[in-house]
Amino acid sequence: MKTPTTSKLSWCAPGAGFTLIELVVTVAIVAILASGAMPLTHVAAQRAKEQDLRAGLRQLRQAIDSYKDAADNGQIEKKADQSGYPPNLRVLAYGVDDIKSVEKHKIYFLRRLPRDPFASDTEKAEDSWMTRSYDSPPDSPREGKDVFDVFSRSEAVGLNGIPYKQW
Repeated sequence: MKTPTTSKLSWCAPGAGFTLIELVVTVAIVAILASGAMPLTHVAAQRAKEQDLRAGLRQLRQAIDSYKDAADNGQIEKKADQSGYPPNLRVLAYGVDDIKSVEKHKIYFLRRLPRDPFASDTEKAEDSWMTRSYDSPPDSPREGKDVFDVFSRSEAVGLNGIPYKQW
């Protein structure tokens, strides 16, 4: 008489499952992989903010230079005692009157003011930046009656080792 044989290829043998040791080892491996990825996400987030800072500074500085060129070319009213730089950052986005235009069109230098990515979210975009006046020396910048340059208010240091204020 032949006895019934069980198949060696059976996936669901009675009592089959994971042991406690297998589960603990699997959870430990996943935890090690997750803890290794956390610093990388922090660096990636900081790098993204730094790219936004670079782009914002570039846009603002190009707009300031364009405003100065328009003032020097006589498109913007400039008094004799003025430097030709914008009086504040807001005029770059809200526009100024083109005095050469018969219809009094406005000249816009930015679509919108970028905000400093390292500033708090409660600040307005134009208040998130530190400005340097044309009258102030480069080693001790201060605000004044015009905007010659912009820089970040952040005290933090970038991934390249240079403080954001010096970018």
